[in-house]
Amino acid sequence: MKFQRVPNLLLAVKRQVDRQRNAGDFLLTGSANLSLMTHVSESLAGRAAYLELPPFCPREWLQSQKKLSPIDSLFNEDFDHRHWPTEAGDWPQWLLRGGYPSVLQLDSDQARDIWFGGYTQSYLERDLRQLSDVASLPDFRRFMALSAQRTARLLNQTELARDAALSQPTCHRYLNLLETGCLISRLPTYATNPSTSLVKAKKLLWNDCGLGAWLAGIRSRTLLAARVDQGFWLEQAIFQSLQTWRTLDSANRRLYYWRDRSGKEVDFILEHQGKLVAIEIKSSNQATLEDTRGILAFRGGLSKGTQFCNGVVLHGGEARPLGKKLYALPWNWLVPITPKIGSSR
Repeated sequence: MKFQRVPNLLLAVKRQVDRQRNAGDFLLTGSANLSLMTHVSESLAGRAAYLELPPFCPREWLQSQKKLSPIDSLFNEDFDHRHWPTEAGDWPQWLLRGGYPSVLQLDSDQARDIWFGGYTQSYLERDLRQLSDVASLPDFRRFMALSAQRTARLLNQTELARDAALSQPTCHRYLNLLETGCLISRLPTYATNPSTSLVKAKKLLWNDCGLGAWLAGIRSRTLLAARVDQGFWLEQAIFQSLQTWRTLDSANRRLYYWRDRSGKEVDFILEHQGKLVAIEIKSSNQATLEDTRGILAFRGGLSKGTQFCNGVVLHGGEARPLGKKLYALPWNWLVPITPKIGSSR
């Protein structure tokens, strides 16, 4: 059952586990982050294991044999770019579909439009009101749409509150609500060392790229092609896979971004057991050493003893080295072309 609908049940579960502890006696599911729910007093600390199940990423949905293992290979000392997967990709397809199973089985823009509309309405009218008291649903709908327009960008709460005609405390509460409801993630910046001047703001990303795109009004390839911010939406589509990679081993894997006050930045920093990989995402078919400026600045600012493995520019072209531990690699395999998306696991 979804625990957020009956939060008082957690206390009863705790008592039973304390009386007789048998692994697997209880399986609790929910569409809310228990650790962020302020009205839940019992966390089952020391009595439960927590698994985060984000929406499907493309390789998971297609049951790929390689899964996401190429990402793991980036942490290898002997990484060989010639072994990186090469296949045709179609990121707009996956951006519009996202990772919810019901949507992945739909083949038309119109059908997805209807589904996301119904999902958003049910979330607002049912799940949202179980998590928090929202005075004005139209205000919250407008807030979600404006938040979606800022996907893959640094989150400025003051600016967002102003554009949504909301107070800053209300904006802050609504963002917390979206995060508690497992709809958004706010990526922190990776702190290279205490003396580095870094931007502290978090980066806003939607856990399901299809929902984020729909809320932003991107409901077809034509509408996506007309946007000037396509690079941010490619980043959002790739995030769908990176968040899956992180949750496969959430105890040892972390996901960040990096940006200093001079404007140098890296889209994603992957950390695995203390090892680091820097990833920059480009929509173009060409990648040059100039595209690694942020990665080089990040690597140069790391404190002594930090293990930097590789820097990668994911782009639409071919795999090739760009320098020492620097590579241009295609993102196509993360968003492969599929004639028809079938059933899942």
